[in-house]
Amino acid sequence: MTEAITVVVVDDHSIFRSGLRADLEDYVHVIGEAGDVDGAVAAVTRHQPQVVLLDVHLPGGQGGGGAEVIRRAAPTAPGSRFLALSVSDSAEDVVGVIRAGARGYITKGSSGAEVSRAVATVAGGDAVFSPRLAGFVLDAFGAAAGEQAQTDEELDRLSAREREVMRLIARGYSYKEVAAELYISIKTVETHVSAVLRKLQLSSRHELTAWALERRLL
Repeated sequence: MTEAITVVVVDDHSIFRSGLRADLEDYVHVIGEAGDVDGAVAAVTRHQPQVVLLDVHLPGGQGGGGAEVIRRAAPTAPGSRFLALSVSDSAEDVVGVIRAGARGYITKGSSGAEVSRAVATVAGGDAVFSPRLAGFVLDAFGAAAGEQAQTDEELDRLSAREREVMRLIARGYSYKEVAAELYISIKTVETHVSAVLRKLQLSSRHELTAWALERRLL
């Protein structure tokens, strides 16, 4: 059974906050709420939650929205991790809040169970992104660092083709899209993905995205 995780929810729509609270799994305990930047900073500082679920676009403060909340609140709540939950899926919003220090970004189209799992993932120290959004993050952070990324022992386990497949899957491509991109069959893609996960000792494509992101491989 998942241990209880304390959360502060930050969104400028009270109806959304209420609905989210009702949809979250029992192990997610909402201990505070806020509807604007200044209120969010105060709530995070006061409650010191394990995870802060916050929207990207928020009123108040200096106009920096969720990114401003993270920059201002993180120093006063060093044990808190930030997870963006927004209706926006624009690259600018995704990259901006991740640069500020968020550990993940999921869209409001996610179910209560999916949000709860994302909260648990972030609370555990891992990153989590809606599959399509991962590509924005990898593009923003990986491209500049890719040339500097050192090939470690884990990456050496993969063949050249497996690395190609790994990069596309980590960006959120479907098996069909990977097959079309690399001119191989879907069955071959499935075989490569299974091999990559086995060699890297990962259990899902979401873990693979986090793995690639943390190593700035793309």
